[in-house]
Parts: sequence; C-alpha cells; structure tokens
Amino acid sequence: MGSAVNQAAFFEWLCRIGDNCLILGHRVSEWCGHSPVLEEDIALANQALDLIGQTQFWLGLAAEVEGKGRTADQLAYLRDAAAFRNVLLVERPNGDFGNTLMRQFLFDAWHIELLRALEKSSDARVAEIAAKAVKEVAYHLERSADLVIRLGDGTEESRARMQKALDTLYPYTGELFMADASDEAVVAAGIAPAPPSLKAAWDATVSQVLAEATLTHPGETYQHKGGRKGVHSEHLGYILAEMQFLQRAYPGATW
Repeated sequence: MGSAVNQAAFFEWLCRIGDNCLILGHRVSEWCGHSPVLEEDIALANQALDLIGQTQFWLGLAAEVEGKGRTADQLAYLRDAAAFRNVLLVERPNGDFGNTLMRQFLFDAWHIELLRALEKSSDARVAEIAAKAVKEVAYHLERSADLVIRLGDGTEESRARMQKALDTLYPYTGELFMADASDEAVVAAGIAPAPPSLKAAWDATVSQVLAEATLTHPGETYQHKGGRKGVHSEHLGYILAEMQFLQRAYPGATW
C-alpha cells in the first residue's frame, strides 16, 4: 500500500486511461460495415465495444473521484478537446486496414502490460476494473499480433503497407511511457506503475512480433507528444464533433 493520493492527480490519471479507450474505441468502430471481410467487421465491432465498456468503468471512477456530480457520459460527451487526455496514437486516422491493425497492435502491447500491473493496484476499484479488462485485452493483443505477422510476412504489397504503417505510427508510441507529476502521485500511492517501467516488456513484445512479421524495426525516432496534457491534433476535433453531436444538440437526451 502506498500513501494517500492527490484527488486531482488521480482524476487526471483515470481520464488518461479512460480517454485512450474511448477514442480508440470510437476509431475502431468506424470500420463497422466497412471492413474487408465479414469476420473482420464483426471482430472489430466487438473490440470497439470492449474498449467502450472499459471507458465506462474508467470514466465512471474518474467522475466518482472528482466528486463534482459528473457522470461517465458527461465526461465523454461534454468535454472539449483540450480537456481530453488520450495519447496522440489513438486519435490517428484509421487509414487502410494495415494501418488500423498496426496502431492496434502497438497500443495493445502497451495496454496489456499496464492492466497486468494495475491488477496489483493499492486501490481495489482500479484492481477490479483491470482484472475485467485484462481478459479482453489479452484477446485484442493476440489478434492484432497475429494479423500483423500474417500481413507483414504476406505478399509484397501487404508487407509494404505494414512497414509504412509501422514507420508512420511508431513515432507516436513514446508518449505511452512518459511521466509527469500526476503519474508520480499515483505511483507513490501504489495505485499504478511508473509509465517508463512498462517499456521493456512492450519493447520485447513489439520486437518479437516485428521479427516474425519480417518488418524492419524503426529504432529510436522522434516522439510526438502532447495528448496526455490536452494538446491534440486536428483529428480529435473531428472525432468529438461526430461523437458528441447528439448530446450537445439535445442536452440531456436519453434513449
């Protein structure tokens, strides 16, 4: 058990996890009805639902910790872009199917390590959410890694597309392992692992899969950052315009 945690830092940290799941879940859902084959359409829709379900837990806890009477729905639908705390990686456009899979794999390989560590959290609520989510994410990683390998070690065109996706997206992965005062506060309280501590395991998974996929590891590159502090690309604005329209046009509307 660690020490008591700063409420604002805990809220910030929970929003970071919840927003990652929310924005990636929305991105993946954009493939519904557009995937290359029916099996992938169903698999991606289920994956999006998993991520949105996880969002409900993380942002629900964030709202509870904040203590201002907000709900998970209000955090999702009534915050402006600058209040979102997701990494830039998850808001990147889908691009082609290979690009979507590569983005998913790079995220999944990190997500599984985070959740495994959070199962041991000093906060029982965090540990409980992680224990539920880790089962889903284990499947996400198994699936995305398998497809990266199949397409990387596939035809000349599929390999070229996967390499291009890797080279484009890899510079967005470093933000997953950056830490600030909010991270340090939840680490000190025993709630979460230090972000840099997850990198070695992530590196090992990524290197192994890329080798099997016959893809060239980009190595150390410039790392884009800012999303965790609310500095986003224009892509998030378009996502929120679509995602939040109904709630903002008809405040308080319910099904």
